[in-house]
Amino acid sequence: MTAPHLVKDPPGGRKAVAVWSIGVAVYFVAVIFRTSLGVAGLDAADRFHVNASALAAFSLLQLLVYAGMQIPVGLMVDRLGTKKVLTLGAVLFTAGQLGFALSPSYGMALAARALLGCGDAMTFISVLRLGTRWFPARRGPLMAQLAGLVGMAGNLVSTLVLAPVLHGVGWTAAFAGSAVAGLVVLVPLVLFLRDHPEGHGPAQPAPRGAGVSGTSGTSGTSGASGGFVRRQIRESWAEPGTRLGLWVHFTTQFPAMVFLLLWGMPFLIEAQGLSRTTAGGLLTLVVASNMALGLVYGQIVGRRQSSRIPLALGTVGLTALLWASVLVHPGDRAPMWLLVTLCLVLGTCGPASMIGFDFARPANPPERQGTASGITNMGGFIASMTTLLAVGVLLDATGDNYRIAFSTVFVLEAVGITQILRLRPRALAREAARNRLAIPAQTPAQTPARTPVQAPARTPVPEAEPEPVSGACPLPETAGREAQ
Repeated sequence: MTAPHLVKDPPGGRKAVAVWSIGVAVYFVAVIFRTSLGVAGLDAADRFHVNASALAAFSLLQLLVYAGMQIPVGLMVDRLGTKKVLTLGAVLFTAGQLGFALSPSYGMALAARALLGCGDAMTFISVLRLGTRWFPARRGPLMAQLAGLVGMAGNLVSTLVLAPVLHGVGWTAAFAGSAVAGLVVLVPLVLFLRDHPEGHGPAQPAPRGAGVSGTSGTSGTSGASGGFVRRQIRESWAEPGTRLGLWVHFTTQFPAMVFLLLWGMPFLIEAQGLSRTTAGGLLTLVVASNMALGLVYGQIVGRRQSSRIPLALGTVGLTALLWASVLVHPGDRAPMWLLVTLCLVLGTCGPASMIGFDFARPANPPERQGTASGITNMGGFIASMTTLLAVGVLLDATGDNYRIAFSTVFVLEAVGITQILRLRPRALAREAARNRLAIPAQTPAQTPARTPVQAPARTPVPEAEPEPVSGACPLPETAGREAQ
């Protein structure tokens, strides 16, 4: 009998693209708001009269809220559906951006960034969920990379549009005006977005022990809900593919995130002596490189799953090499060609971080995709949060010595590589076992053609119902547990 979580592969098509585009538009605006501080860091320091450590607290708190919300948001997406979570997220990050525009004090501005981070946390996991619900499984890596590409386009808007507007019309007008974009995407989200195609809804697990439906009685509802939460987290984390995805995301994403979110502009202006315009152009180069390489990474991973680890580790190694070259270059300033190369290489960090989801996705069935994606997505933001804080503290402690401060990058990359190499064998072995179990589902049409030539004396052995490729095929030792 087919396991309850296995569902028919979604058809894709124009309607899928239209619905997915609404979700991606929400994520696009969220990234604009998230990265708006990256082009306004020096302005924020002047406006609120704070030092480097206090300035880092803006992004640190925002990422702390973001990372802390990943598992709860994943559970919310699995339980409530994409539309409700995305709508709540859009309301929260719009309110946060508007509050940041109007904040008269450092404390209120911090609260506004925390609210923004809470809403932002609800967007990307929801968009990943839309991709798995509306498109065939083979399109998963490409759709994830496309979502990341659109997010980087939001970063590009912050650099090319918000930065000059900020210096043209002032702090309040620029940030309050940008908040209007949140209202614009909220309208089609409420009116037209659907969680899944007709007939392709999530499986409804049996209520015993799991309590997913939460409708089997008033006295047991809270206990059933608690059981659902614990089971989702426990079973997602138990998969080596989920943990490997987290560490791939941890190790690859943070160098570019830290550079774009806060410290890139001060580093290029104060440590490298560049003008604000030139520094903004280099930040734009990081975003453009990310967008150009996102599709390349998606196509490579979609066609050759074996390329995932080499791509991830290669990206980490190349990033470390370029950072080391810039930081140890003789003299006070690195040459422009080296800074340009660094920015081009930092553009690979975003696409490489998406590979983490390509380990978590096949390791978990559809009804756990939100939770597994939330766990994975925590990785890069925990690393970014740690590095943002460390750089700010070291800058204050060393008198703005960026060489010492940015050396934090190498420590976190070493930790991440160690964990990737540790988890890789078991995660790939379990994934290979799932792929072997899924082979009968790929050739169901061939069975009738072979039936007439079978020897009449043979007793036919009943075949198991084919399992679709779109769901995570349970391994023998976990099939019973996942079917509950």
